[in-house]
Amino acid sequence: MFAALARVYRAVILKHPALVLSIVVIATVAAALGLPHFKLDASADSLTLENDRSLDFFREINQRYRTADFLVVTYTPHDEMFSDRSLATLKALQDELAQVQGVQSINSILTVPLLYSPMRSLAEQQQSTRTLLTEGVDRELAREEFLRSPIYRDTLLSEDSRTTALQLNLAVDDHYYDLVGERDQLRLKARDEGLSEAEQARLDEVSQEFRDYRTEATARDHARVEQVRTILTHYDDRAELFLGGVSMITSDMIAFIQSDLVVFGTAILLFVIGVLAFIFRQWRFVLLPLATCLLTVVIVLGWLSWIDWRLTVISSNFVALLLIMTLALTIYLVVRYRETHRRHPQWSQEDLVADTTRAMVLPCLYTALTTMVAFMSLVVSDIRPVIDFGWMMTIGLSVAFVLAFVIIPCGLMLLPKGEPKDKGDQSAAVTLKFSYVAEHHGGKVVIIALVAAMISAYGLTKLEVDNRFIDYFQEDTEIYQGMSVIDRQLGGTINLDIVLEAPAHAKDSGAELEDDPFADPDDDPFADDPFSSPDEGAPGTKPSYWFTRAGLQEIQALHQYLDSLPEVGKVQSLSIAYDVARDIAGSALNDFELAVMRRSLPDDITAVLIDPYLSSEHQQTRITLRVKETSPHLRRMELVDKIHTYASTELGFEPEQVRFTGMLVLYNNMLLSLFNSQIATIGAVFLGIMAMFLVLFRSLRVAIIAILPNMLAASVVLGGMGLAGIPLDMMTITIAAITVGVGVDHAIHYLYRFRREFADRRHYIESMHASHASIGRAMFYTAIIIIVGFSTLALSEFNPSIHFGLLTAVAMFTAIMGSLTLLPKLVLIAKPFGKELNEMDEG
Repeated sequence: MFAALARVYRAVILKHPALVLSIVVIATVAAALGLPHFKLDASADSLTLENDRSLDFFREINQRYRTADFLVVTYTPHDEMFSDRSLATLKALQDELAQVQGVQSINSILTVPLLYSPMRSLAEQQQSTRTLLTEGVDRELAREEFLRSPIYRDTLLSEDSRTTALQLNLAVDDHYYDLVGERDQLRLKARDEGLSEAEQARLDEVSQEFRDYRTEATARDHARVEQVRTILTHYDDRAELFLGGVSMITSDMIAFIQSDLVVFGTAILLFVIGVLAFIFRQWRFVLLPLATCLLTVVIVLGWLSWIDWRLTVISSNFVALLLIMTLALTIYLVVRYRETHRRHPQWSQEDLVADTTRAMVLPCLYTALTTMVAFMSLVVSDIRPVIDFGWMMTIGLSVAFVLAFVIIPCGLMLLPKGEPKDKGDQSAAVTLKFSYVAEHHGGKVVIIALVAAMISAYGLTKLEVDNRFIDYFQEDTEIYQGMSVIDRQLGGTINLDIVLEAPAHAKDSGAELEDDPFADPDDDPFADDPFSSPDEGAPGTKPSYWFTRAGLQEIQALHQYLDSLPEVGKVQSLSIAYDVARDIAGSALNDFELAVMRRSLPDDITAVLIDPYLSSEHQQTRITLRVKETSPHLRRMELVDKIHTYASTELGFEPEQVRFTGMLVLYNNMLLSLFNSQIATIGAVFLGIMAMFLVLFRSLRVAIIAILPNMLAASVVLGGMGLAGIPLDMMTITIAAITVGVGVDHAIHYLYRFRREFADRRHYIESMHASHASIGRAMFYTAIIIIVGFSTLALSEFNPSIHFGLLTAVAMFTAIMGSLTLLPKLVLIAKPFGKELNEMDEG
């Protein structure tokens, strides 16, 4: 079968190179026409689990409590904060920001109601709401309220009174929730029950509608962020200003991805041209590999653009990886061709190219397949961008393999054979030094490998997945500076919501009232429910357990505990309303007084104190808190577990009463899922690769020998991260799979060549030196390109990309060292290819 395929390949590819290349060029142009439709996605949705019930709950709570996205502007005036000049500047800034499209309202020290400046009775509060701009307000009293009152403490004004925040509240996007809710319901039904033809059509339709709407929303968000930034520049001479918020981070991360694509692509291309020109010193061997890389990337990116498959933060390195790995394939072909040309200068060009492709197709196929297996391990993740990254790399490598065996051979067939130029290459002298080490110091190499393995094993026990989101960005970026100011001075950044369900007896009593045939409020003039929500309007609605004295005291106990935690910043709940009510009344209120107070509060105060934290309809309350990302004590999962344990054991809440949501929970779920999926699948990756070795070499000993240096490389980099205290993040967590998949390529090529050399020589030492002098050179070239290629990621402004690039470069360096020293030594020890000639003679 292989011989038949070789004949077809020769008859089609080598006999009609111009036609084949024309077809490739046409396909590339067709794909390139889709590039204007290329899109990036850095939304919060792209960093969450796909079928995460926590995500459904997060959206449900946000919609129920009307929690919308917002932008935050920190304002540090050059003058004293409460001076006329500073407040006038703040007022002018606020008025401009209020005109920004999509801004529904603004919370600032100028707009929020003052309740303690001075303390006024409930009747006075009903008559008028006072703000800092109200005539006659004592600014010093207002300052104390912003610093000390339970409502505004750690929210609007920093402790030194130098910095304040303006929260630009955006409208709740109900259309977004409707679309994503319908899509997710259909996806869930498709997974559990299957869909009818009409339902499948609707799923496809609503999925596309959601993608289009999210694209429009992202464009609007970006325009809004830029408009706000433009406004802020008008005040640079009067204050220090920073912008924060989810949509701002999303906008900047897209800019980072776009910048990385340009920087990485340019840097890698320039490096590739330089290395190829230095190594081969012939323009044909610069242009052909370069053309293969570029056409591969254009075809794959164009196809992704046509089908609207978007790159995310996690898959943003896809282009750099594909360029590097495609180049590695082409180098093996070029080195083999030059070697064959040097040995057989009298052969025709067709024979040289045919021999090259015949000799390299199997090892290149298996290297591509092993790398695909490694990337396919990402597909088992529950995180859509990680799944997409795995599929993108798998598809990209398939295209790269095909194009490498089309463009390089066709290009060579269209060019004159020329004279062999391989004689002056001195790289064999370098690689032969490694074979010398394996021969004369192999024992030391094995000992060093064992020590490294033991140290790495210890380091792996120290490896963590928890990390701070703020550390993803460099200190000179606006994201980092803005988050740092908010985190340290204004009560924290990452939100965590604790949702409390009413106890069963409270829900049951509410149900009994509903079922009471004599409880019709329309027939009872005294049936106004003092505990019903004012915004629910009609009398007789379900009582709210959480706005009774007993419920508020339970909330207050948990609120006070949360306030005591060092990693927790601002905490907000109905406990604040309870404290304010007590302060106004001069003593704790009973249930009737609480109900009267609630009905008497002006709408603007109710919107601040009650509505964000109470859902009477669902017998539910919410405690919101912001976690300090800069806190050295922060451990996300430990924090959530600690709070849940305290609520259950110390405060008597039933476990099912307490639920957690918020970006902290979703982000932590994403990291844990990725970590668990990689741990669960890394063994499967090794087994899959070993199975390929068994097929290729038909020897279990060879399979074990081949996998060991790559297991060591992956262990060294992950163990080193554990020892250095570098936590795994959403990008570095894929290093193990990539290291094994790419590193094992060296082992395949080396062992494949070693077997051929041994078949001719029947001597292990000689075969080792011959392999180092031939395929070892190609391994050396590709290792340099891969290591430097990954190192270019250090140019990124996104710290996970920097860590990913540098750590993968270290892993690749360890892998090539293992393939050129440890691997040949293991071959010399195990002798997996049979007896040597002298042993056969003795036999």
